[in-house]
Parts: sequence; C-alpha cells; structure tokens
Amino acid sequence: MIRLVVCALLLAAAAFAEGNDYRDTKNWLCRPGGHDACEVDLTATVVAADGSLTRETWAADPGAPIDCFYVYPTVSTDTTTNSDMTADPAERNVIRHQFARFASKCRPFAPLYRQVTLAGLSQLMAGKGSAAPLGTGLAYDDVAAAFRDYLEHDNRGRGFVLIGHSQGSFVLAELIKREIEGKPVAARMISAILSGTTITPQTFSRIPVCKAPSQVGCVIAFASFRSTVTPPANTLFGKNGICTNPAALDGGSGELKAYLSATGSTITRQMSPKPWVSGAEKVIDTPWVAVPGLLSARCASNDHSNYLEVTVQGNPDDPRTEDITGDISSNGQVLAQWGLHLLDMNLAMGNLVEIVGRQTTAYLKTVPR
Repeated sequence: MIRLVVCALLLAAAAFAEGNDYRDTKNWLCRPGGHDACEVDLTATVVAADGSLTRETWAADPGAPIDCFYVYPTVSTDTTTNSDMTADPAERNVIRHQFARFASKCRPFAPLYRQVTLAGLSQLMAGKGSAAPLGTGLAYDDVAAAFRDYLEHDNRGRGFVLIGHSQGSFVLAELIKREIEGKPVAARMISAILSGTTITPQTFSRIPVCKAPSQVGCVIAFASFRSTVTPPANTLFGKNGICTNPAALDGGSGELKAYLSATGSTITRQMSPKPWVSGAEKVIDTPWVAVPGLLSARCASNDHSNYLEVTVQGNPDDPRTEDITGDISSNGQVLAQWGLHLLDMNLAMGNLVEIVGRQTTAYLKTVPR
C-alpha cells in the first residue's frame, strides 16, 4: 500500500513538472481578441479637486501596432508552493488592476504560469519550504515557454513591451538576461516595465534605463513608498536599485495619473476606501476612480533604498478625499518594509500607458515599411 502511494505521488510530481502547452488558449489569461480576463469594464470616474465628477470611458484597440507581454505578481491563493494552471479570481483580479488598460495601446498577451503562491512566498520569506527563489524554477520555465511560443506563433516581427510586477518582474528580468539581451530579438523590445522589485545597474549589461518617453529598448523600474513612510533598514525593495519615475522619466517630480479601485480592492485584498468626495449626492458607480492632481512622485534615496517617493497632496478645504488607501498594514499600522507595493502599478497606470503610446510612435519610425 505504501509503495502504491509513493508511486502515485511520484507520478503526480512528474506530471506537475511537465511543460505547459501554450498553444492551448486555456493556458493564457489574455490573448488578442479573446473573451478572457482582459475583457473587463475599465470605465473611471474622474474626481476633480472641487468635487465635480466626470465619466471617462475606455476601449481596447484591436488594431494596435505592437504587443504587450505581461507577467503578474504573487497573487495565487492555492495552498501549494507553486500554483496550478487554473485561472482563479485572484489571477483575473490582478489583470483588471495591472494589465487590461494597456490594451488601448497594444495587443495583450498574459500567460498563466505556475508561480510561487502567497503560501509559498510566506515560506520563502521565513526561510522554510521548498519554493525556488523568485524568478527561477517552474515559474521561470513556464513564462519562458510562453514567451517562446508567442515569438514563434504570434509576434511576426512586431515590437513588444514587457510588463511585470513583483514576482513577475523577477521572472521577466531573468527572461531578458537569458532570452533577449544580446540576441536579435532585442531589437523588437520597445521597453520593459519592471515594477515592484529591485533592478540594479548590474542587472543588465546592454539595456539602459529609460530617460525619455520617446526612448526605446530601455527599462523602467520602480518601487513606491509614501513620502511620509520611507523605506526602513529592512525594506524589501530598492536596495542598490535604480528608480525610474513614470511621471517624469527625465527626472524631477511629476503628477501621477493613477487609476484606483472605487471599492478599495487591491491586487491581493479588499480594503475600506475613504469617501472619494463628500456629499451624499456624489455617487460613484464606475469600477475605477482617477484623482488628477492628488498624487505626485519623484525618485528619492535614503540610506536604505532608491525608491519612488509618492506624495499625497490632499486639501482639507476641498470636498475631495485627502488620502488614498492600499498600503499593506498590520493592526492598522503600515508595514513600512512593503511601502505602497500593492498599488505600484495602479498609482502610475495612466503615465505608463501614455509612455507605451509614445514609445510605440518612436519605435515605428525606426521600422522599415
């Protein structure tokens, strides 16, 4: 009996370790033209400083001239160390928050992959369990297989943008080093947006940091923290890293064009939002909220980190909210080592989409017609 159980476990482990067939659309969260996780309502209510509300619609561009390839962060609620290949609500939710909006500028590709789960990450951070370091193991193998499949069957010489956050950025950084940098395909990489991680000047040998919206073949990397809660000595992000400000690639401070959940949801949890605007008659019935002028950012440094410093410029004299929610917290206290990790992409979403649009224009000028 024991021998049969052991054999069954070994067979299950072998099956789990097999590669995925990325010709099967079930192994993708998003593909062009699919009725999938990217087909969501991204309508936003714009809340002006004076409390007035306007409705902003959104639509994908089915004729977008470039592609975006996205790898999502640690969100899986599976109880195993690595996730399965089933798209649960957690994976679909993170697409809504971090990726679907880019489909206004590019064809969306987002593979499912056997990432290290939230449970596996907890074990990894505690120095326990069997999870491979982020960016390696099954997670990397799956994403690399999906990327190769995309290049072989879908790319057809098109320019592409890589987009990742947290674990997804770790995986993409490794993918760039192994599969792109120094190879012919690098000429098609318009940019890589690697948020919520630490990218150092030594991570890549040939790929520069983006310094202008019209620059291509470059990397954008940042991890955001409040100006009032700066990275501590045990910070998880930014140590010896680079910081690229999506609100001002050429340096200095700029306005963040955030898209925040109207109901207070983040990529991994539901929070209680502050009222967006005072007055019972002010009803927000869209899934997203934009707050122009409320948030600004600049790259900053302290003894522990290079980071994106986010300033909330609330005004108690106007009816709009004075603050945002979304920090990871424990007993009501912000966990400073995480910063605004759960909101990294939301805070700069409008800026990043605009940058991809401008980079696309610049890239297409270099492509023979």
